[in-house]
Order: sequence, then C-alpha cells, then structure tokens
Amino acid sequence: MPLYRDEAIVLRTHKLGEADRIITLLTRHRGRVRAVAKGVRRTTSRFGSRLEPFTHVDLQLAEGRNLDTVTQAETLTLFHAGLGLDYDRYTAGTVMLETAERLVSEEKEPALQQFLLLVGGLRVLASGERGPSQVLDSYLLRSLAVAGYAPSFHHCARCGLEGEHRWFNHSMGGVLCTTCRVPGSASPAPETLHLMGALLAGDWPTVELAEARHLKEASGVVAAYLAWHLERSLRSLEYVER
Repeated sequence: MPLYRDEAIVLRTHKLGEADRIITLLTRHRGRVRAVAKGVRRTTSRFGSRLEPFTHVDLQLAEGRNLDTVTQAETLTLFHAGLGLDYDRYTAGTVMLETAERLVSEEKEPALQQFLLLVGGLRVLASGERGPSQVLDSYLLRSLAVAGYAPSFHHCARCGLEGEHRWFNHSMGGVLCTTCRVPGSASPAPETLHLMGALLAGDWPTVELAEARHLKEASGVVAAYLAWHLERSLRSLEYVER
C-alpha cells in the first residue's frame, strides 16, 4: 500500500473491533480523511494519546480502498491540555471540531483554509487570551465564509445597498434593507450587527469593547445562521453556555 505523510487535527474517534479505532482527521493537504489506528485502545499502544480529539499531529498513513491506516504519529500540539480543565473552552472546542467535519464534507478534497483556520482557532482558544464564546463565534463566521456562506453586515444581501440596515435574514445571507426585507427576518441591535462584522473580520479591539448583551445576541444569531446553512444544528452546540 502506498504511504503518505500529512499534518492533521484529530476531529473524532470511534471504536472498531476490540482494540482499534477509526480516526476522523482534518489534514493540511488532503482535507477530511478517515483512517484506522490499529491497537490504539490497548495500554501498550505506541500511539498513546496522540490520536485523541484536539490533537495536532504529524502522521504517516497507508492508503486503503475504504479507510487509510495510521502507521506513524508524532504530536505537534496537545490542544486538549489547555481545554480539558475549562468547561467553556472545551465545549467551544468541540463545536469547532464538529463544524470543521460538517463543512468539509467530501473526503480527501483539499481544504487548506479550513485546516489553517481550525488550527489557529484552537490555538487561541487553548491559550486563554480571549473569551471562549467570542473565539467560537469568530471561528464559526470565518469557517462559514471559507465554505462560501459569508454573511453580509454592511450591504443589503439582496440589492447590495450599502448602509446601516436593520433586518437580518439567514436564508438571504445577511442584512436586508427595508425595501428587501422578507417575512421572518430578525432585527438585531445595530451594535450586535457591528459586533458580528468585527468577529468576522477579526477586529478584536472592537469585540473587546462590546457589551455583554450584544455579545449574547450575536452568539444567538451566529448559531441560527450556522444551523440554517448546515440544515440542522450541531449536537455539541447544545452544551455551550451562550
């Protein structure tokens, strides 16, 4: 079987047989990959904790017909070391992993931007430099943008009119002017829409000045926007305190 090397984030694992696991990975060069880690559940496994979710690893894999096989694994970053003892950071991180898996839906289709975004988001989240809810919301907006679902906060999503628009509609892709408003549109506070634009752009000085009520409202709008484009909500999002 031909071998290849790649860098990856472990997204998810589940048991296979008595001692193996199937590992779902987001790799730098090959996008989403599923691979078998043989014997990993044994206490004598040479892989140890290197193939657990949140781990950033350098891997050697053997190509298979249905599933590849992990033959070597070297740890680059143990992100779960900075997340496991903090409930808010851990749950935010699980949403990031699930989002990455859902947005990169095709196996072995390169998704470099999604990979780099996930690595960067987990690094900031684990560092504790910024609030976990804000890191998560920024990641979700950016990952949706990379996937082609970037919301508009400054131009009407329907006619393109620039301005401070009052209405926001998930199905239309962002803010709407009064003329283009459709039934079911929400009307977040202007400060909330401005905050969401800052989260998408990575404008952290603006985010840090936001009031708690606008941060909370933004989280709700982001979660609803994500659910619309994924066609259902994420299971992990239920455990995040918003």
